[in-house]
Amino acid sequence: MSNHVISISKDKCIGCSMCVKDCPANNIRIKNKTACIISNDCVMCGHCTAVCPKGAVTISGYEEQPAEKSREVRLNPDDVLDTIRFRRTVRQFIDKEIPDSVLQQILEAGRLTHTKKNMQDVSFFVLKKEKSNLEHLAVNLFRKLKPFVNLFSPMSRRVEITDSFFFFNAPEVIVIVSSSSINGALAAQNMEFAAEANGLGVLYSGFFTMAANSSRKIKKILDLPKGKKVITTLVLGYPKVKYHRSAQREKLNVKYL
Repeated sequence: MSNHVISISKDKCIGCSMCVKDCPANNIRIKNKTACIISNDCVMCGHCTAVCPKGAVTISGYEEQPAEKSREVRLNPDDVLDTIRFRRTVRQFIDKEIPDSVLQQILEAGRLTHTKKNMQDVSFFVLKKEKSNLEHLAVNLFRKLKPFVNLFSPMSRRVEITDSFFFFNAPEVIVIVSSSSINGALAAQNMEFAAEANGLGVLYSGFFTMAANSSRKIKKILDLPKGKKVITTLVLGYPKVKYHRSAQREKLNVKYL
């Protein structure tokens, strides 16, 4: 975050101390009735820019300005629960391309996802020309491993490693990489919600994720940034199947202490 600098306009600041109270790093104080930054050694979370009623606080180094919130947005709680309740992993897709505008919206959902310590360490690979090649490499790897896994797993013995075992002929595949499993998983969840809102089916390809983190050839093609690993792989497309009932779950396990 060294390329970002926090500034407070003395002309705009009214000394309301809202930024002081909301700063998780305790990095702002009021001096002579004006807010002042103590140090640029900060997580740059942007709470100060967001909470200031006069827009007096800015952070440099970003290509875009903060979006102004013009209205309160509240999701319908029942709709949110139903989206989660009826969500299913989709492995059957129709032969229909996903519009680029929808794909960009899904990627934007990942980009906007909050990260611990404001690391902003999540990046994405959209598989296009290398999609078939990467799936082929993963298939070859799993076919070599399958005889050994078959010795211990009856389920594995029933599974056939087909040429489309990982991506199921879906039109889009997004590989999510991060230095933090939590950050990558949070981004994936938000991206799934964006995909669901656009009528898409989603598969989390755990098998391809395993292959990507194990295969030197796949790693080389992806050219993973240093310190990052594949967290999950989203396989996306318009579903060819319709589910009429929710998935059953065990009863709620919670303790109120």
